[in-house]
Amino acid sequence: MKKNILIIGFVWPEPKSSAAGSRMMQLIAVFQAQEYTVTFATACAKSANAFDLESIGVKTAAIAINSASFDTFISTLNPEIVMFDRFNVEEQFGWRVAEQCPKALRVLDTEDLHSLRRGRHQAYKDNAEFNTHYLFNDTAKREIASIYRCDLTLVISEAEMALLKEQFKVNERLLLYLPFMLDSVSVAAQQQLPSYSKRKHFVTIGNFLHEPNYNSILYLKESIWPLIKQQLPAAEMHIYGAYATQKVTQLHNEKEGFLITGFAENVATVMQNAKVCLAPLRFGAGLKGKIVDAMVSGTPCVTTKVGAEGLFGNLNPNAFIEDTPNAFANKAIELYSTEFIWNTFQNNGFEVVNQRFNKLHFGALLVRRLKSLITDLESHRLHNFTGQLLMHHTLQSTKFMSKWIEAKNRKD
Repeated sequence: MKKNILIIGFVWPEPKSSAAGSRMMQLIAVFQAQEYTVTFATACAKSANAFDLESIGVKTAAIAINSASFDTFISTLNPEIVMFDRFNVEEQFGWRVAEQCPKALRVLDTEDLHSLRRGRHQAYKDNAEFNTHYLFNDTAKREIASIYRCDLTLVISEAEMALLKEQFKVNERLLLYLPFMLDSVSVAAQQQLPSYSKRKHFVTIGNFLHEPNYNSILYLKESIWPLIKQQLPAAEMHIYGAYATQKVTQLHNEKEGFLITGFAENVATVMQNAKVCLAPLRFGAGLKGKIVDAMVSGTPCVTTKVGAEGLFGNLNPNAFIEDTPNAFANKAIELYSTEFIWNTFQNNGFEVVNQRFNKLHFGALLVRRLKSLITDLESHRLHNFTGQLLMHHTLQSTKFMSKWIEAKNRKD
């Protein structure tokens, strides 16, 4: 008899639109390899970019917040594991899962630490240095509470693991470092990629609904690209991404070679034909999918400290890392113009992908941890009294607020 896992998503996965969508598909692949019957459910409407999950054998369900219909749905499904995609999904549905399926293992996938992203954004808006004042925000209170209420939280970045353990004092028993899980880039695959001389232009990519991405494009347009264009007049800056609104498309300027190209149907093709990827991110969190895509495609980068965070460990990066416009532009010009440096950085990227994001290693690590927790779940929960306390108060507060909304909706 097959085991069931229910994944409750914030949105339907869009692997062509965002790194979060790609990560979700990686997680689903691990569960399917373990012969789990995977059901993906969300209260969000399906967009045109949503992946057809049923085409790969994943069951899907539309669910509603503040509705007892979810209770019937999950008690009938009776999954061994429930995974929440982001902490706000756990806030909505976690208490219902605990009530209806108390023996189900509850797993939180943070995607990235939203509290870190929000704190950095506020520090940027205040033109101030990011510190614990910005880190310990209201989102952090909600996010850390969600982590404690769950049996296991998947953390995508080593930097965020360190924050959770050192700043928030979360017990490591509740955490698992699980970065992107990628196929190795074989020597044969490396040799098939376009060489330095066959590539041209600069590229960046990202979901424009994500504020750090839009901000980085604006930063490129206003402060960095004019400096590059002055030294490389034939070069073009190609910007790809889903959900380009008018405030994004109005940045398009063919005369300046600053081209808003829109949705990329095939990210690999886009990256493989570009010479250099630029990612001047000034705030954000997690691992940057555009830089990971660039490494897999053999495309060296220039990025910032925020962009590089958690990616390279002790290995040599595939990128120059600069945080001022002049230094960023100068390194972009140098990388674009110097074949030896370009080749060195390309090889660095392959090494990082193969050593730090190995799909087989991290997939096996996740499977072992889940099996261990399922076997010893009662004891594991006894060692997490804070989680029990928070779940108790959640059941007393969130539960009754939800039931009040549910009753109000029935009357309306």
